[in-house]
Amino acid sequence: MNIDSGTGGIAGGARVLALLAPRLTAMGAQVRRETAESPDLPDNLVAVFRGTGKGRILIIAHVDTVFGLGVAAKRPFRIEGMRAHGPGVSDEKAGVVNAVMALKTLHDKGFKNFATITLLLETSEENGSPCTMKLIKTLAAQHDVEFNMEPGDPPNNLTVWRKGSARIHIQVAGRAAHTGVAPQDSRNVALELLHQLNSRAGAFPLTGDGTTVNLTVMKAGERTNIIPDAAEAIFSARYHNPEDLEQIVAKFRGAAKITTVPDTSVTIMLDAGLPPLIQNTDVDALAARAKMIYAEIGKTPGLSGNGGASEAAVAQSVGIPALDGLGWVGGDFHTDQKWVDLNSVVPRLYLLTRLVMDAGITPPRRRLP
Repeated sequence: MNIDSGTGGIAGGARVLALLAPRLTAMGAQVRRETAESPDLPDNLVAVFRGTGKGRILIIAHVDTVFGLGVAAKRPFRIEGMRAHGPGVSDEKAGVVNAVMALKTLHDKGFKNFATITLLLETSEENGSPCTMKLIKTLAAQHDVEFNMEPGDPPNNLTVWRKGSARIHIQVAGRAAHTGVAPQDSRNVALELLHQLNSRAGAFPLTGDGTTVNLTVMKAGERTNIIPDAAEAIFSARYHNPEDLEQIVAKFRGAAKITTVPDTSVTIMLDAGLPPLIQNTDVDALAARAKMIYAEIGKTPGLSGNGGASEAAVAQSVGIPALDGLGWVGGDFHTDQKWVDLNSVVPRLYLLTRLVMDAGITPPRRRLP
C-alpha cells in the first residue's frame, strides 16, 4: 500500500507488479508482462492458472491510483479501529490483495476444477484503461465470465451496473499579446472560455443516478504579462447509454458555435473512456449466485450501481457476463479520506473464492456481443 502507483507512474507500477509476480509464480501461474497500448504507461501483468475442469474465469484488478508521487510517504497505510486508510487502499489495492489471496486459497486447497483462471493486473484504469483496452477485450473473448475487483459499496453491496465515462474538452484558440504594450491586439481565450462555461451552466445534472457532467480541469495562460492564445476546460461525463453521450456531445458542439470574443474559435473534443456496465439477465444470474454463496456464511449482500466506470463493462461488451464490486467494502474514493472496512475482508475473500470455484465447475453461459 505504501508504493506510489498513480496512473502514468511507470516506476511505481513496475514496483507493484514486481512485488506480486513472484507470489503468483509460486502458486503455479504462468506470469507474463504485456506492454502498455499507450506510451508512458507501465506494463500490465497477466497470470494464468490451468486446471482440469471446464470454466474459464477472468479476474481483473487495477494497481494504478489517482494519487501522485510522494503521497504514500505523506499518508502511509494505517489502521484506525476497523478501517484501513492510505492512497489507493480501497480503489483498488485491497481488491488486488483480495484476488491474490483467493488464488492462494485455491492453490493451497489443491482446487483444479476449472479450465483456466486468468488474473489481469492493469495499470491505467483511472484514466479509462487506455493501456489495456485491447488486452481486456482479447482476454475476455477467451473466457466465460469476468469478476472485477473494484470495492464494494457500503454496507455490503455488489455492483450490478455502472455508468460509462468520457472526457469532453472545450479548446479555445485566439491571439496572444503583451498585456501592457498592445492588449488591444489580443483575442483573449480566457474570457471566451468563461463565456463557454457560463453558457453551459445548468445544462446538465451534476449529481444523481442519471447522466452527470462535471467540470474538472481549466487551463489558460502561463505568464501574467501575456494575454493567452489557448485555453481549455475538461468535463467528466457519466452516462448509462451510448445515446446519452451522443446527446451530451451534441449540446457541447451546439453551444461552441456561439462566441463572444471576436476572432476566437472553439473546438469540442471527445475522449471516450470506459463504457457503461449494463444490468441484464447475465449480471442478475451472477448476482444470484453470489447471494447464494454469501448466504452460506449468513451474509445478505445488497445490489447497487454507481458512476465509477470499470473494466467489467469492457468484458461485458465482448459477450461474457461480468460481476463487479468484489473487492473489500470501502468509501470516500478519490479523496485523502479513502478507507476500507476490515470487517469485510474475510467475507469478501470467502465470496470471491467460492464464486471462482462455482464458475469453474459450472461456467455461466456466454452470449455473442
